[in-house]
Amino acid sequence: MSYVRQFALRYLGSRKRSFVSLGTTFATAGVALGVAALCLAVSVSGGFQSQFRDKILGVNAHVLVLKYSIDFREYREVMKRVEAIAGVVAAAPFVINPTMVSHGGHTATGVLLKGIDPERSNLVLELPRTVVEGSLVDLRQANAAPPKATPRLELGSSEPVGGGRRSALLDAMESAVAKSHAGSQAVAPSDELPSPRVDATPKGGFASALPDDDVLPPELDADPCRGEGLLKLPSIAIGRALARQLDAAVGSCLLVTSPTIGLSIGGVAKPPVAKRFRVIALFEAGFDQYDSKLAYADLYEAQAFYEYGDSVTGIETRIEDIDKSKEVVHAIEDELRDGVYHVLDWMDLNRGLFTALVVQRIGVTVVLGLILIVAAFTVVATLVMIVLDKQKEIALLKAIGAPESDIVRIFLWQGLAIGTVGTSIGMALGAAGVALLTRIPIDLDAKVYFISQLPVRVRASEWIAIAAFSIGLSLVAAVIPARHAARTVPAEGLRPRG
Repeated sequence: MSYVRQFALRYLGSRKRSFVSLGTTFATAGVALGVAALCLAVSVSGGFQSQFRDKILGVNAHVLVLKYSIDFREYREVMKRVEAIAGVVAAAPFVINPTMVSHGGHTATGVLLKGIDPERSNLVLELPRTVVEGSLVDLRQANAAPPKATPRLELGSSEPVGGGRRSALLDAMESAVAKSHAGSQAVAPSDELPSPRVDATPKGGFASALPDDDVLPPELDADPCRGEGLLKLPSIAIGRALARQLDAAVGSCLLVTSPTIGLSIGGVAKPPVAKRFRVIALFEAGFDQYDSKLAYADLYEAQAFYEYGDSVTGIETRIEDIDKSKEVVHAIEDELRDGVYHVLDWMDLNRGLFTALVVQRIGVTVVLGLILIVAAFTVVATLVMIVLDKQKEIALLKAIGAPESDIVRIFLWQGLAIGTVGTSIGMALGAAGVALLTRIPIDLDAKVYFISQLPVRVRASEWIAIAAFSIGLSLVAAVIPARHAARTVPAEGLRPRG
């Protein structure tokens, strides 16, 4: 060991020959606390970001292809073109709209009913992995087929939307009204017309008692939520949080109502639509916004429910590398260069959330990074005190021929020693904290934080960057005391005081 490192380690001790001085202990502790706090902060913030991404991608696709139109009937051709692009694993159509769901006396509003193709969505979504009760096997009924478009009448017109003949039902109604009106005008009121005589005496006489409850026989009970009629209902899968809100379970019968009312685009009258579904599965994505506001049904049932015909809202795709989603988006846009399609990736769909997470992570890192800066000032103060305390020894070293570079290296070695030891202790404390948070999870309010437990994710690259920053900052902090010691004049340092 060279004399430079020997003097560096010696100066870290105290005059009383203890292992380290009190100032060195405080400087090392400051670095250790700063590193531990920063490691825990980036691990927790990284856990939030990772959890949100995993849960969002668990029920959402990586890339969406939408159309600037309400009519998207050529989706099969578009899917083939999209799946042929490099990096795309699979594609599937979907329909999604807001609804109101009721069960018994419970109602949930703002629930998104998403129609998916069970045969293709398993290749795009991770929905089956999130199912905690029931199964999605029966989501599509046997012999299901795409529905046909239902013509709608425009207000003030007898022609269906898109042209065509007058409705036969409307013609029949007008003919019946005309005949009734003509008959009422042809027959004049007369007292000679015989009046029919009907016996209004109830069965059993007027003294008979009516039953308290009007109960229909089982063979006349048309409630589809009872008995064998339940098996004929279309299937639906809902989140566990939504099931708790509705007090529903697998096998329950839900009433799904479209909130659409009044005039829609083009002046088409569209009253609310209601339909009953049977719950076949409960899923839990771990993200409260999805578990309480999302429901899945068969694509054909959703199309028929909203009278879309064989049209969809868009196409969702799964890609090989989600970090290269922008490249896939550009490739799809180049392939579908018609000007009527709009392509979004998972970052675009959740830009607000992930931007907030990035800003929060940067803010927390900067604030906690100030602890390391304060620790660096502690290192500076400690080394300055050592320079003042060892001024005679420094002057003697320079008097016997020690160059200024060696004096500088003595104090740089001290700064490196404080930074390395403090960083090592801090990373050990951070690892212990991460292990504790992993073993003893902290519960969170899902309605506030969207997830139920405090997430933690350790990335080696981030911890290595923190360690490098801490040690580098300690070295930089040692430069000022080192330069001050190197400028010591031997005559001044060896002059007797007093």
